[in-house]
Amino acid sequence: MKEGTSRWLVLATVIVGTFLGRLDQTIVNLALPKMIGDFGITVSTAGWIATAYILANAVFVPVWGKLGDTIGRKKVYIIGFSIFILGSVLAGLAWNFGSMIVFRVIQAIASSADYPTAMAILAVTFRQGRERAQALGIWSGSFAAASVFGPLLGGPLIDTFGWRSVFLVNLPVGIIGILMAQAYINESVSERKTLRFDWWGSLSLGAALSALVLVLDRGLDWGWSSAPALACYAAIALFTMLFYRIELAHPEPIVDLKFFKIPVFVNALSNNFIVFMGLMGSMFLLPIFAQQFLGYDATQTGYLFMPMAFAMVGAAPFGGALTGRVKASYVIFASTLTAAFGLYLFSFIDPLSTALDLIVPLVVMAFGLGFGMSQRTAVVASVVPEREMGAASAVLALVRNISGAFGIALFGTILQNSTNANVLSIAQNSAIRSANPLVIQQGIALIELKADVAAYSTVFLTSAAIVAVGAFFALLMRVDHERKPAAEHLVME
Repeated sequence: MKEGTSRWLVLATVIVGTFLGRLDQTIVNLALPKMIGDFGITVSTAGWIATAYILANAVFVPVWGKLGDTIGRKKVYIIGFSIFILGSVLAGLAWNFGSMIVFRVIQAIASSADYPTAMAILAVTFRQGRERAQALGIWSGSFAAASVFGPLLGGPLIDTFGWRSVFLVNLPVGIIGILMAQAYINESVSERKTLRFDWWGSLSLGAALSALVLVLDRGLDWGWSSAPALACYAAIALFTMLFYRIELAHPEPIVDLKFFKIPVFVNALSNNFIVFMGLMGSMFLLPIFAQQFLGYDATQTGYLFMPMAFAMVGAAPFGGALTGRVKASYVIFASTLTAAFGLYLFSFIDPLSTALDLIVPLVVMAFGLGFGMSQRTAVVASVVPEREMGAASAVLALVRNISGAFGIALFGTILQNSTNANVLSIAQNSAIRSANPLVIQQGIALIELKADVAAYSTVFLTSAAIVAVGAFFALLMRVDHERKPAAEHLVME
């Protein structure tokens, strides 16, 4: 570090980038109705604006992680941030649907540079175990904060200045972020220089991830056994096998498979996958429930999530402070189990629920996730060489991204199937003793309402059970957060 430079300013700097990238991903969904009108497209077509972003973001995470380790994390971070701002301005100026897709892909490719480089920058800036865990926890909490503040900021922006403002606002904030990065972040690179970049591995991984994210995002609309879905399954299997064979043979693979020989790393990924699947799945369904059954508008729904953001951000330093005092496996276990209990509390919500009935489970779940967030991230940082921190954090980012897509797909499918089954079950055990068409119509509506509400209960009970099982992966972890990083693995400038 340069003399006088505060490590906490480095943390603040990477939070700006992470927050802005995640905020953009959530805030754009609010602008879709306006885009549909301006571009003259259907709702289904508009879905590709989000899907294209998710696809491009997932594919390029490992590439940026490897480049950051090789040519410099600060350099890659600033390049990615700069391209993201350019893509944002272009998206704000998009003149039709085609141009919007192209500019969203540019945004997504650039945004995917943030996570692996930011985590690696923090890992080499905060060298002491407990301090590192606190920093990584606070940084991870910015993801949840952005998910919550996206709707709160996006609604007024769109209503006042139009949908283009959600992209153009990234310009002034992004410039501030770049100036902070230039001033406060020091360069760090791996001692091991890449001589042969793994292009074929990158392409095969990108193809497999594209097929996977595509079927997860569109499978519910297509049908999980439809021809497009089956084609995606075949592509996933083919390109995954090809990727595996390439990585085994390549001297400098884009994803070093030896990471998966580290039990702690594998168990940490498993826990992260399950936890983020529960988090993203629930955050996907709750706004729908609040607006469909409780009559909330988008702004009111956003307010429900504000206490959740504060609970998660506030819990993150608490979890970091436990580093070195309580075993990481125990902290993550308790964190995951608390989050599962929060999901379980959602199973009691119904059309008579108050705002507090939703806020309390959200706060419980967020607090549980928050005080274990630093440990989840720090575990990965503590078991891999610092020279490969970018590549390892890219794998973690990839798992978290894919788990969110899995959560939304799984929860949505369970909700749909459960609703259909409930309608049949309730109808078979109900009788409408009237020939009045209005009464019959009201009876059918009540059956559908009861079936829908019962389906939400089933979804949250299932998700609570899945996340609770994920807690036990934490108990398999054996890691010492106080391990001293090997200085010879880094070259600092």
